[in-house]
Formats: sequence, C-alpha cells, structure tokens
Amino acid sequence: MSQGERKIVAVSVACVWTKPDSSRPVDEPALQRPAGIRAWLDAMTLEEKLDLCNGNRLQTQVLYGAEVIVAEVYEEWAKIFIPSQSTRKEAAGYPGWVRSAQLADPAADSGLLPRADVVSATAWLHTAPAAEARSLELSFMTSLPVLAEEASWVKVRTPDGIGYLQTGDVRITESSPASVTASSNGHVGASILEQGRRFLGLPYLWGGLSSFGYDCSGFVYSMHRYAGITIPRDASDQARHGLLVEKERLEPGDLLFFAYEEGRGAVHHVGMYAGDGRMIHSPETGKTIEIVELGGYKLALEHCVSRRYWS
Repeated sequence: MSQGERKIVAVSVACVWTKPDSSRPVDEPALQRPAGIRAWLDAMTLEEKLDLCNGNRLQTQVLYGAEVIVAEVYEEWAKIFIPSQSTRKEAAGYPGWVRSAQLADPAADSGLLPRADVVSATAWLHTAPAAEARSLELSFMTSLPVLAEEASWVKVRTPDGIGYLQTGDVRITESSPASVTASSNGHVGASILEQGRRFLGLPYLWGGLSSFGYDCSGFVYSMHRYAGITIPRDASDQARHGLLVEKERLEPGDLLFFAYEEGRGAVHHVGMYAGDGRMIHSPETGKTIEIVELGGYKLALEHCVSRRYWS
C-alpha cells in the first residue's frame, strides 16, 4: 500500500480514528474484517461511548465499497482521506486512520457501472441469490456497482467478490451519487425528511455515519445523500454553505444550526426542520433520534442560522 493509492472500504462500516492509538480494547470488534459493528455498539458502556468524543477518538465512519485515498501507512494502520466527505480540515476529503486490513483494491471499471444503493434501513449482502446465503449486514446508503439484475436479486461487485442484494432493499442508479429523488408531492426537502423519520429511535453515536448509529451531522448528511445531494460532513462546515433561509421561510428538510454563546460562538449541533415548529435530530450520546418542539428545546436560544441544500 503506497501514498496516494486509491482503495475501497472492505467492511460494512469502517471507523475512522484520530490517530493509530486512538482505539481501545473495547473497540476491537469494530477493527476486524469483517467488522462486528453491532457487537461493538452492544459492548460499550455509556461512559465508553462518551469517551469517543471526550477522548477525541472517533472522527467519522465510511461505508462498504466507498473510495478512500491512502495518505500514509504506519504499521497496521493507514491514514486516509475520504473524498465523499468534504471538510475544511483537508481538501482531499475527511482525514483519519483505519486498519489497513479493512481496505481493498478497487476494480478498474467500477466507476462506469450502474450502482445499487441500499435504501432499506439495513440490508443483507448474500454470497448467492438465496435467502439463507446472507453474509454481511450493510448500512443505509451503501452503494455498490451493479453487474446484473436477476429477477428478485441484484448481482453486485463487492470488495470481497461477487454478491447479491434483494431488489426490495436497493434502488438502481446510473452513477454515484444517486439522482435527486423527490417524495410523492415532488418536494425534495419533504423526501429528505421522510427518510429521516424512518430512523426515529436510533441511538446516537459520536462520529456515526451509518444506520447503526448517527451523530447529528452524520444523520443529515446521510439523509441528503439519499436525495443525491452531497453536503459537508461536519455541522460547522454545513452551516457555511447552502442557501440561507430566514426563520419565517423554513420548509421541511431545511437544516437548523446551533452555536455556543446563544448563537454567537462555534456551531456545535444541527437538526432538520420537520414542519410546524418542530425539528428532527440525533441529539447526543445516550439519546436517540427524535422530533422536538423548537420553541421548548433546550438549545432554542442557540439557533444561529438555517440552510437549504435542495431546491
């Protein structure tokens, strides 16, 4: 593995760490190939989940089959940039460290093939077109190259070879990211909100960018990806782009940002306008994705700006 080399993620969800020594013994299931994401989440105590943030450990996550760029290799670790996750931290994409074993070589023609995007909350990848042949649970918005469509199955290329996804779990698009998909009333913002509602009750995860657990900005990032809209990864960057929207003109799907010092300081949280003076968001460690009344929300005085990324 060499500097500047392009790789793809070969586990369902790769955790991207601040430094090679940022992970702890409790994180070992998430460092394997295949990664035991559910086992990892189940094993962590509340204090250990809080330490992902307080200890400056977890930066972000990246999904199965996604492209990364190797910046540096150190022992069993690779420093990567994630082109699909834009950030002020690095022009090449979100930076961080992953286990080298969780990366694989991309196929030369994969970028030319249609894509199968997982649109179920999670979906099982199968080694053969049979229900009993399931092998790997994939996150919402995992995207893989399509080789063929076979009745109720889609044949895909994976980092591990050939795989199969059930047609009911995916949508086929001509390229990645997917084209904008509106809800039945033609309103893209409403479609983004509609997807967000599906994850009500999902536990918050600092750095989370998968449907096994989202942080606040990872949640809105992923719901926009469903609509074919790629926004910056972090709330502080998301608040700097898009169309500025005044409070009286908010529509479902608009993003609401919150900053310290009653809105005058650094942005630290983002939610999505849910209509009727409400917000859907992934709030904090120990809580789950919820809808709250903005007027009575504890951060109401910190609302600093609203942005729209759809039109």
